[in-house]
Amino acid sequence: MRRATLVSGRAARWLALGALAVAPWATAGCGDVNAALEHLSEARRLSADLLVQFTKATDASNRAVMADTDEASVAYAHEAEQAKQVVQRDVDALGPLLRGLNYADEAKFLQDFAGRFSAYDALDRNILDLAVENTNLKAQRLSFGPAQDAADAFRDALDAIPSSVAEKDTWRARALVATAVAAVREIQALQAPHIAEADDAAMARLEKRMSASEAAARSALDTLAAIIPSGSQSKLTAARTAFAQFMNVNAEILALSHRNTNVRSLALSLTQKPALVAACEQSLRALNDALGRRGFGMSRFGK
Repeated sequence: MRRATLVSGRAARWLALGALAVAPWATAGCGDVNAALEHLSEARRLSADLLVQFTKATDASNRAVMADTDEASVAYAHEAEQAKQVVQRDVDALGPLLRGLNYADEAKFLQDFAGRFSAYDALDRNILDLAVENTNLKAQRLSFGPAQDAADAFRDALDAIPSSVAEKDTWRARALVATAVAAVREIQALQAPHIAEADDAAMARLEKRMSASEAAARSALDTLAAIIPSGSQSKLTAARTAFAQFMNVNAEILALSHRNTNVRSLALSLTQKPALVAACEQSLRALNDALGRRGFGMSRFGK
């Protein structure tokens, strides 16, 4: 009799526990259960889409930084901004779902991501604004295009001068022409390291060398003017015009180079951005993992 009573008491306790476990669902009703499961499914979808869209945004931003044309930079920057807008929409839609489901842990992961994404977005906007300016790329194009053309025109104009001077001045004229051309070529050679340089002090040193070469070229032209016959002065005038054009382009190159937008955007992408990306991804993976562990029994009322 005592054993039967003991068994009966245990059974009663198990039945009571079972009733407590199913009571919320019985109270909520089948309609509420289905609604909760639908909300869980939508939360999982939004969480997965958040990771996809964030990855798209970071990838497009990286491509904007590395693009070699203005059009590509702008297109990739626009793509990055669109993906970030979708990320924000997903965050705004997912928050109420998690609160309605009483998913405190998941809501905390989403909140963490939102804060980290805000910091990422602020940095990324700066990176993209710099990237689409493309000042280093524009400076490089000027160096390889208009500056090269002006330097070649300067050389061609000077090449005709030695044959026009008196025989006793021929070798001197050739030496002066060589000096002037070499000075311009030296400035050209310094443009590339100036465009790639990130340090202002280093750029200043390069510009000092450019100024010395410019002075050498001007001195050679002035000396040539004293030995060229009046009938050949037009050749020297053409050389001076080409030299002035070259120096104007060089000044534009230096101004663009000092903006350093490509160098700065790349530096930010390589130094500050990775940590923010990793932090955002960590929050999103934690959110996805937590939602993935949710089952039927926790779909409506939390853990």
